[in-house]
Amino acid sequence: MRHKYLQLLSIACMVFWSCTLTGNPDPRILLGGEEAANPRGIIIPADPNATPTPFLPLDPTARAATPSPIPTALWGGFPGPSVPPSIPIPPPVDQIQQPAGQVNFVLLGSDQRPNSSGFRTDTILLVTLSPNLGKVSITAFPRDLYVYIPGWTMQRINTAHAQGGFDALRSTFLYNLGFLPDFYALVNFWSFEQLVDNLGGINVFAPTRLTDHRDGYGQFTVPAGNVHMDGETALWYVRSRYSSSDFERNQRQQAVLIAIFYRLVSLNGIQRAPELYELFRNNVTTNASFNDISPFLGLAADLASDSSILSTYTIGRSHVTPFTTSSGAAVLLPDYNAITNTMRQALNAP
Repeated sequence: MRHKYLQLLSIACMVFWSCTLTGNPDPRILLGGEEAANPRGIIIPADPNATPTPFLPLDPTARAATPSPIPTALWGGFPGPSVPPSIPIPPPVDQIQQPAGQVNFVLLGSDQRPNSSGFRTDTILLVTLSPNLGKVSITAFPRDLYVYIPGWTMQRINTAHAQGGFDALRSTFLYNLGFLPDFYALVNFWSFEQLVDNLGGINVFAPTRLTDHRDGYGQFTVPAGNVHMDGETALWYVRSRYSSSDFERNQRQQAVLIAIFYRLVSLNGIQRAPELYELFRNNVTTNASFNDISPFLGLAADLASDSSILSTYTIGRSHVTPFTTSSGAAVLLPDYNAITNTMRQALNAP
């Protein structure tokens, strides 16, 4: 029985860290954090004739708890651009020191369609696990955040993974956000729907009424309050954006992720554990093995009984400036000081 209980907890942890569509059903959970508003003014002009440095994957064993020094050469020692950027490239941010034993999972939701290999990671959530402090945090990033992707160019952050996989995404996070993610998990539309339906649906707290278009249904509405959602409804809820902003969508994604976690923890049918584990293995792309996850089962159990150990953060309006590129693309320019202040809170920086 104990083995089955641990197996169920492991599934809950893996889905909590791998489903990139998440949420916050408990109003006690801390939202946000202080947001500074002093933009970072130092930039390094990019030379279009510069010879790009070959992209080198970062050491997968590296941990942000033991930061390595960053060279002070052009682009801070990172690979230079292979495509001339539309705006000057800012310098890399300082690396954020983190507590010992802390691990960062990046949860990615792709917009991949069936029979298509191309996709962008329109959902980007960071789950930070700090067992020594007894804390968990979730940080949401807007897909249109316009950053330097080392070895390529200035571009939206949701294109980094498609450009160079998790190595490119890690490098992008280190350059622009000051830390290296340890693990990632990637899920697509149909896998997410199947996951929620296999759980028998989830209960999501909707802070406000939401009305928007829904494919094949015309307009669709989710009322305010506690709402039971099947897979199709949950997917629409986390993707809806025509009647609300990307920032509000990020908060809905956080709410759905947490609802999935609590649904898994509350399951009475332990006999479904093997089925749920196979669903995870077959429908989620990740570099995290069970051995990587198992040390955090105790923290997951603590979270199941005490939601106060969870804090959520969003890179929101006060962290960015809307901007239109020379090609007409609407993007968000980072306020690096404001973002760094929030990231230091989310990462429990000393």
